[in-house]
Amino acid sequence: MAHIKSRKHAVPSTKSSQSVTAATLLTGLALGLPASAAAADAAAGPEPELQATTLDKVEVHGLNSFVVSPKFTQTLQDTPQTIEVLGKELLQQQGATTLTEALRNSPGVGTFYAGENGNTTTGDALYMRGFDTSSSIFVDGARDLGAVSRDLFNIEQVEVVKGPAGTDTGRSAPTGAINMVSKQANLLGATSASVSAGSDGQQRATADWNTRLGDTSALRLNAMWQDSDVAGRDHVNNSRWGIAPSLGFGLGTDTRVFLNLLYVKQDNVPDGFVPTIGLPSWVPQPGLEQLAGHPVDPENFYGSRLDHDDVTAQMATVRFEHDFSDTVKLSNTLRWGKTEQDYLLTAFMTTGGNADNEQAGNIRWTDKDDLSTYTLLRGNLNTRDQQNKILTDQLNLRADFSTGAVDHFLSTGLELTREEQTAHGIATTGSLAPTSLYHPSWNDVGDVAYDRSGAVANGRTDTAALYVFDTLKFGENFLLTAGVRADHYTTDYDATAVCNTPGTSGGSGRGIVYCDAAPVGSLVSTADLKSSDTLLNYKIGAVYKPVEAVSLYANAALSQQPPGGANFSLSTAANSADNINNDPQKARTYEVGTKWMLAESGLALNLALFQTNVTNEIAPDADAPGGYSQTGEKRVQGVEISAVGNITDNWNLSLGYLHQNAKVKEGSNLAADGTNNLTYTPDEAVTSWTTYQFPFGLTIGGGVRYTSRLHRGTDGAVGTPEYTKSWTVYDAVVSYAINDNVSLRLNGYNLFDKQYVTAINKSGYRYTPGAPRTFLLSADFRF
Repeated sequence: MAHIKSRKHAVPSTKSSQSVTAATLLTGLALGLPASAAAADAAAGPEPELQATTLDKVEVHGLNSFVVSPKFTQTLQDTPQTIEVLGKELLQQQGATTLTEALRNSPGVGTFYAGENGNTTTGDALYMRGFDTSSSIFVDGARDLGAVSRDLFNIEQVEVVKGPAGTDTGRSAPTGAINMVSKQANLLGATSASVSAGSDGQQRATADWNTRLGDTSALRLNAMWQDSDVAGRDHVNNSRWGIAPSLGFGLGTDTRVFLNLLYVKQDNVPDGFVPTIGLPSWVPQPGLEQLAGHPVDPENFYGSRLDHDDVTAQMATVRFEHDFSDTVKLSNTLRWGKTEQDYLLTAFMTTGGNADNEQAGNIRWTDKDDLSTYTLLRGNLNTRDQQNKILTDQLNLRADFSTGAVDHFLSTGLELTREEQTAHGIATTGSLAPTSLYHPSWNDVGDVAYDRSGAVANGRTDTAALYVFDTLKFGENFLLTAGVRADHYTTDYDATAVCNTPGTSGGSGRGIVYCDAAPVGSLVSTADLKSSDTLLNYKIGAVYKPVEAVSLYANAALSQQPPGGANFSLSTAANSADNINNDPQKARTYEVGTKWMLAESGLALNLALFQTNVTNEIAPDADAPGGYSQTGEKRVQGVEISAVGNITDNWNLSLGYLHQNAKVKEGSNLAADGTNNLTYTPDEAVTSWTTYQFPFGLTIGGGVRYTSRLHRGTDGAVGTPEYTKSWTVYDAVVSYAINDNVSLRLNGYNLFDKQYVTAINKSGYRYTPGAPRTFLLSADFRF
């Protein structure tokens, strides 16, 4: 009979000088111990005077070998799904400071979309396997709300769960979710800090202090300060500070309580991006022919000193854990969080004129042959005054037991959550003066004034969820994992706006708000809507292990996203995915693959073939011209390969390759080039990182990142690029341990100074330039 193995409290290593895959190596060594011991016994010869005793098999696993969520009961090796765990050591080696930078280690995951024409994306606007995943970001299993940039100073590891995650998290993006695991107090006394300075005014300092307060209590304090300009961009700046205390009680006992707090304050100058003029496939619009072959400097900033992105994030978490035995554990997590964002950014559209008036567009000139006389109108101020709140309680019971010859690893629980979003309308008056197209200045703020208009949009979603997961282990070779989750949700949405058009609604037009019988300028209700339903999500997977180090697996899963599930906004518009009469969007994923653990080195090799079909998409109704129905379908097929771990004791590797085919199967094409490709989704991507540590303290390493071209969305824009070119960049690191306590690290990014496009907006007027060649020098301290 197989033996039950309890997963107790994995404790991360405090020695950052160890390999980024030390946990994986420990797992490999543990798997190899029985064979090594047997070989040693055989070499020593028989000892008849001793009676042999069969011991229960012991498995040793580090934090990086597991997804921290109790809903995943097995190691990554035996979990039938593509999951990437990015540890803090890897992220520190790369000098990564934000979630977006961390996800460079996951092929095909990134910020490829730069927003609508008048709405520039902010924060972690992430796409994964063809779909926007920005609303499926979690911290310790609880949804983290807000279009903000998330810092890593208090993060132990980042978990990228690919494939529908609805069974794990409730409503989610069709192709996965991202979970950030917070640092918390433990009984290992340790202090570490890092100070960094680099190109283009980069400055940052972090500290991590953990101390015992007694035999079973501890305090941990993480802190961060940063004031960094963005490399290769004029005036764009990321300034923030944060503090995150954690108290732990009952550590090392059967009953433990953690109190974790987080406060982060950001005072940033946001990036409005750069005109696409002169990029490949850019075609001059009427009147702009002289600009062909004359792209603007990618460092140019087209905003003003009014532009700002002020964010305050607060979070309080109380976690209770009790072990009834080695195999039965109860936990409860209570989380309150609030994020406030005050944001203003100058957006622009580089439109040309028309046949009757060449200067009717947003680009004007006084001398058509003199590029220095061209100016850009800046009449579009993008604002956000938004608050997000969450209150959630998550109760979980873990029980490992046997029924006959079958081992069970059961996880079941109840989650109650309230999520709220309040967005205040902003009224602006005045205007910004035009600025030079090729030499913009941010000093002229014109006579712009702005304040709350009184309009407000309120969205609230209440959810009650029940779930159960069970992994059945049949001997040592076969595992069957199944999970089901029922979410009952209610979304309420109401909105008001300042009316600007007399009469009653009946026409259409962007920005039109009808007043009915009220005077122009009155505050009127534009929405008072409610949607409620129960979602049932599931996943099932099987693992076959012909030998201990090899897992062959297959799985199938269903995930659903209800109207308003991504943005708390409901609608009655027929062409809106948030229409209250719509059925939830459904994503069905099928995946087969294999995972190999090379016990001699601790190198994990993974191969996955996947397909996700997303149905109930909004599409034109062929049976009702001018109407819409939920007959649209999108499909993403692909293969993902990775190698993560140690090649030797001193040489480690993190490598990922993704090839995907993302198409519209039913419905209107989305791409500007007329193909049925999904937009903002690379067909291929590669990410790699490797380091080698010499015995005398020197470590060298680096990596290559590749992303194939992107298809942009289609609309009425004329002459703008239909795609972005593929790009490859090379990064490197050199570090030296002066002694056991101090090491110096030099990171180099984009070593060959490649100019490339990382994101493009829907109409193709603006793009995000890739960071140029930069260097970052850091001093890391450990005590």
